[in-house]
Amino acid sequence: MRTNRAVLIAAALVMTAAGCSTVVEGNPTATAPKDMGQYYNQQVKWGSCSDFGDDEMPAGAECARVTVPVDYDNPGGATAKIAISRIKATGTKIGSLLFNPGGPGVPGISMVNIADNTQLSERFDRVGFDPRGIGASQPSIKCLTATENDAERAEAPKDNSPSGIAAAETENKQYADKCVERTGKDFLAHVGTREVVQDMDVIRAALGDAKLSYVGYSYGTRLGYAYAEKFPDKVRALVLDGALDPSQDPVKESVLQATSFQSVFNKYAQDCATKQDCPLGNDPAQAVARFRALMNPLWDKPVPTDDPRGLHYGDAITGVQQTLYSNRYWPALTKGLRELVAGKGDTLLALADMYDGRRDDGTYDNSADAFNAIRCVDDPPITDRAVAAKQDAEYRKGAPFLDDAHGSDAAPLELCAIWPVPNTSTPHRLSIPDLPKTVVISTTNDPATPYQAGVDLADQLKATLITFNGDRHTVSLSGVECVDDPVIAYLVDLKEPAAGLTC
Repeated sequence: MRTNRAVLIAAALVMTAAGCSTVVEGNPTATAPKDMGQYYNQQVKWGSCSDFGDDEMPAGAECARVTVPVDYDNPGGATAKIAISRIKATGTKIGSLLFNPGGPGVPGISMVNIADNTQLSERFDRVGFDPRGIGASQPSIKCLTATENDAERAEAPKDNSPSGIAAAETENKQYADKCVERTGKDFLAHVGTREVVQDMDVIRAALGDAKLSYVGYSYGTRLGYAYAEKFPDKVRALVLDGALDPSQDPVKESVLQATSFQSVFNKYAQDCATKQDCPLGNDPAQAVARFRALMNPLWDKPVPTDDPRGLHYGDAITGVQQTLYSNRYWPALTKGLRELVAGKGDTLLALADMYDGRRDDGTYDNSADAFNAIRCVDDPPITDRAVAAKQDAEYRKGAPFLDDAHGSDAAPLELCAIWPVPNTSTPHRLSIPDLPKTVVISTTNDPATPYQAGVDLADQLKATLITFNGDRHTVSLSGVECVDDPVIAYLVDLKEPAAGLTC
């Protein structure tokens, strides 16, 4: 799940490139829905990952592309190709285990070395995929060039004055027009969760699995529960970590997320206050004020960096939010804030680049554009100005450390209010009576997907809930044995975790 323009990186996975010979596999006997045989019965041609554009692919991975219809209501029309990857099971194989890191907009083909040297790597082909329009999948969602991205990040922030609101909405319209020009309106209409879960079912069948085993993080939990709603009879096992609540409207979701980010910021400030030379001082009660004193001057004037771009206000906030996804990043936040005290912005700029998908050569991945396109077809837009104003006010109240003090009694309509294609999903409670037992994991102090959302999703799915006490976004299969052991036992043996398990 993303906040503002920033894309969630569910885990920092350091991997090496892989080269593989071509292997053809498929499932020609799969039962396909009407008019879908060419997709469900296709053969998967596994080969090298060298032309899939992901420099974090682990050794031993193979890659392929699976063909799907752009519009499932018109299977004889235009097609798309979904990039997939795998590392084969080292022992007696149960089937494939599909992973998604979230976003929306984050590629997933480099996830295939998760749970190395465990029963999962022994018993499953681990499979990653770049959802349609993302990463190495074709066609690609494209809106801004690298130069345009840099320019957008360097622009002066907009306040909520009438002129500022008008300027922000004009920029939204210009952005949407570029998305239509460079991606195509027809494809933009078919990049949402509604289509991706159908792609997942094609992938399942093409890999030869009768039922789906799946691990989804953050927005990937939405893919998991939407798949279960669409194909309940095709579910073998679902692990959903860092959950979204299907019944939550976008306004409430954003405000609760703001409150969660503030909670994690407060925990960081308390931790920082115990250390010598904390850039926010040694009184946590004054941390927000001291933080704003560091941020506010950037509104009018960036600070220098070794990179000639400098650190602008928006990038500073983005870099800070990046570090709040996990307490492992708190030392980087302290370093970045100390630099800012000294009038430099290198660390926060590097963190913002990571968040925004900017590579060392100055090019960008398309995660930010994909996030916008998917979000705008996944949820109903906010078109009521009174609702937009209330959302802005409540967001500032929920996260005072993010309040730039440029609010008013009004706010711009967001990008989705003028998006060129309609939304294809709406919030609703799930009811899937015949769904096999699933597992939801929720972290108590998760900044991006608040704990209660996981509780509510587990209730709707009648799933087993694992609670993790921590200050991070997602936890499963990251080395925390109390979580990993029951998750692996569930995926391998379909053994339900103990009721009320808390780690």
